[in-house]
Amino acid sequence: MATEQGVSIPGYEEFVTGFSLEKAAAELLNGDLEKGINACVECCDRHVGQNRVALTCIGQDGREERYTFEQLQKWSAQFANLLKQRGIGPGDRVAGLLPRKLELMIVVLGAWRAGAIYQPLFTAFGPQSIEHRLHGSEARLVVTDSANRVKLRQGAHASRTLVVGDDAEAAENFHAQLRAQPDQFQPVMRKGSDPFQMLFTSGTTGKAKGVMVPLKALVAFGVYMRYAVGLREDDRMWNIADPGWAYGLYYAITGPLLLGHETMFYEGSFTVESTYRIIRERRINNLLGAPTAYRMLMAAGPEAARRVKGQLRVVSSAGEPLNPEVIRWFAEHLDVVVHDHYGQTETGMTICNHHDLKHPLHLGAAGYALPGYRAAIIDADGRELTAGTPGLLALDMSQSPLFFFPGYWRQAEQPFRRQYYPTGDTAELNEDGSISFVGRSDDVITSSGYRIGPFDVESSLIEHPSVAEVAVVGKPDPERTEIVKAFVVLRQGIESSDTLAEELALFVKQRLAAHAYPREIEFVNELPKTPSGKIQRFLLRTQGGQAKAAL
Repeated sequence: MATEQGVSIPGYEEFVTGFSLEKAAAELLNGDLEKGINACVECCDRHVGQNRVALTCIGQDGREERYTFEQLQKWSAQFANLLKQRGIGPGDRVAGLLPRKLELMIVVLGAWRAGAIYQPLFTAFGPQSIEHRLHGSEARLVVTDSANRVKLRQGAHASRTLVVGDDAEAAENFHAQLRAQPDQFQPVMRKGSDPFQMLFTSGTTGKAKGVMVPLKALVAFGVYMRYAVGLREDDRMWNIADPGWAYGLYYAITGPLLLGHETMFYEGSFTVESTYRIIRERRINNLLGAPTAYRMLMAAGPEAARRVKGQLRVVSSAGEPLNPEVIRWFAEHLDVVVHDHYGQTETGMTICNHHDLKHPLHLGAAGYALPGYRAAIIDADGRELTAGTPGLLALDMSQSPLFFFPGYWRQAEQPFRRQYYPTGDTAELNEDGSISFVGRSDDVITSSGYRIGPFDVESSLIEHPSVAEVAVVGKPDPERTEIVKAFVVLRQGIESSDTLAEELALFVKQRLAAHAYPREIEFVNELPKTPSGKIQRFLLRTQGGQAKAAL
């Protein structure tokens, strides 16, 4: 197995005992959370002067382009000037609907430089999902490309859209507008409590909710990258996650650049062949991704893995619980340790098996609280439970200096219970302080690392003229953890068929997102409900193996 190369790894208990927000901020940040800080300075400007590579972009054709911190500083200044010219400044939202290319990084850093808030839009989203997020964030500008421009509601964003592509008219051509701007811009300083990112995350009720991420979160991201991911100066790191989601934005862009480390974008979709090829050719030794990707590598067999066996030093997994068999297979056939990590959009990563902190490891357990967080298991009344008793996993905000979630954007109801933030997951505290998961305690579906809100899928399906009622649940799946399954009641006079099931799935895929469509549809005469009319999804989950249309 890959060696530690003489690196001294501190013990977990000792490190946690001596941890403080002030000490971590002083070690990780250039600015001051009270007196003034700018995310572009932290993730770019302060790393200039050595002509170091900040970003490597690999196209679908395999062509590689490398960009330095100096180049990103110049282009971010031009984009910040462009924003200022349009009257966009501190606190305004700037959305990016872009693939993993250079332009995405320019928009992110440029927005931060101007003191604005960057909002990611996943390119697999359909028009409905995009519109909900843009309306909710009140974004002042949307930067997209020619392929995704058609997803924006006609006319609604015409006056506030920039397009990457030669076919864009001059007034909305991203590169033409960028070139016209000066390459100097004084960064706008903000406080640690001011937001610099805004994401939307699925809840158990209602549509996806907005989460403002304050600049204070930079410290949490840095601690995770350094001690859980174990990112070292000489590592060749690759986070497979798309920056349209929290794990990609937090830890493929913000975290590595904060530490002055090169990051990498691969424009193509995930495949076993391309992943192994990039690991081999780019000499990747620190890999981040979701269990779904790792299970696909495992399914390809030992022969495919042989080409990179022994090359990876560490592998981190996030997005859904990591199967123990994946850990065993990676150890045997790739000669590397995979560590499971747990977090949410609201909190960042919080429970981890740390690569660069020494502590006991339990196969299949999520690990220990990230330094700066305190995890607890509570009951329905908010009382802490002792080891061995399953309950609700929560974070104790009163003893978690890195906790940064301010509450859902413009929501009257918030999830907090006194000093606790309940995560919505059921877990169990072990005698040594580690956390083991028991199962999910809400209706959010975790599929291939994506969190999918049933309400969004149901809202799309109910708009189809053939659908009278619908309920969506997650069905266990060995490859994707769960798949989206829909129970559909058809309108009177409509006959069920495989053709209609395919039509409904495509209907959702085109309107919502490519990863959110129901892979199984079961036509039923009625849905189980409580006396008050609420759908009893737990009953539907238990009958998930009955007759269905599989897609």
